[in-house]
Amino acid sequence: ETPWCSPIKVKHGYANCRTPQGEYYKNVLGTRCDIRCQKGYELHGPQQLICQSSKRWSGKVLCKQKRCPTLSMPTNGGFKCLDGAYFGSRCEYYCSPGYQLKGDRIVTCMDNKVWSGRPASCVDTEPPRIQCPSVKEKIAEPNKLTARVFWDTPEGRDTADGILTDVILKGLPPGSHFPEGDHKIQYTVYDRAENKGTCKFLVKVRVRRCVKLNVPDNGYIKCSGDGNNYGATCEFSCIGGYELQGSPARVCQYNLGWSGVEPTCAPMNINVNVRTAAALLDQFYEKRRLLIISTPTAANFFYRMQLGMLQPAQCGLDLRHVTVVELVGVFPAQIGRIGVKLLPPSLALQLRLLLRIPHYNFNIVVMDKHGMDKERYPFPATPAELFALIDNFPLRKEEMKLQAEIGQSCP
Repeated sequence: ETPWCSPIKVKHGYANCRTPQGEYYKNVLGTRCDIRCQKGYELHGPQQLICQSSKRWSGKVLCKQKRCPTLSMPTNGGFKCLDGAYFGSRCEYYCSPGYQLKGDRIVTCMDNKVWSGRPASCVDTEPPRIQCPSVKEKIAEPNKLTARVFWDTPEGRDTADGILTDVILKGLPPGSHFPEGDHKIQYTVYDRAENKGTCKFLVKVRVRRCVKLNVPDNGYIKCSGDGNNYGATCEFSCIGGYELQGSPARVCQYNLGWSGVEPTCAPMNINVNVRTAAALLDQFYEKRRLLIISTPTAANFFYRMQLGMLQPAQCGLDLRHVTVVELVGVFPAQIGRIGVKLLPPSLALQLRLLLRIPHYNFNIVVMDKHGMDKERYPFPATPAELFALIDNFPLRKEEMKLQAEIGQSCP
């Protein structure tokens, strides 16, 4: 009797058998079976089994499910699989917040034991966030054209790993004095992946301004700051021979109006009908310099010579705010003269006594604007000498600067 083997059953596979004489049953002695596994499974054991006389097949076979290699975890992410790493299994990658997936999100374990698609990685493509303060508007401080502006340096926030470079500032730092106008401030921050976050805002500095003041006719104006900004002070003065009427100084106020009243320069009115020489000199205080020429007679040679020299230098005298006072004659026949105004004899006498000017010989006294006796000459002085002396007075140096500014000079 022909030995029979037990019928072959291959789990997850099948056998393709040939009998020696083409018998109907495929498990007689000598039957050869080729073993195949179904898709997704692989054969463990020989590829062909033979039914032996011991009624046993020549080996053992097993169809085992195919496995793909374990997926590696992407940095800053992970994956979830439906049924491990077996054939047909699907795995889905995910990334931590702030990271973007690069590669295939879903991979499948294929028949060749390789995962489909490209392996995924998690990249940080999201720029860091940085928020700037809103527009900063500031009015310049009084008498300044700048304003000091402060704000807190904004901090960047990263959606991914939270590691940022230093915040980079473009523009002036907080606490700076900003000039008038609009100033752009920009902050930039980078994360580890070199993504860049920026924010911008404006610092606006406004200067409150009054209308510009005019120079009074026959006078000067000298202003601090920008001349008409809030807090600026303008000081006025008049050229020689003119007196200031109105406010000597005006300030640009917060309400954009000027303090005080508009000044004018009126021709100086010398009152010769005063009781004392001191009262006469007081009228010149801080306004005019005096050149006092004293002579015993109108016929005096030095006196005639001096007048001759001064006549063509009238402009230089005016420029230097010099008033010429003439004291002519000896008591009781003396008179004084300022321009076309005559001084009463008693006033002329008092002047000589007050200033200790000798009666009987020619003499010149130069007095500054503060009534100080600066120089005396017992003989005629040339205009060049006098001007050199006066131009060295401290107050005169300031006047010269002002006169140069407005272009006042003698031809």
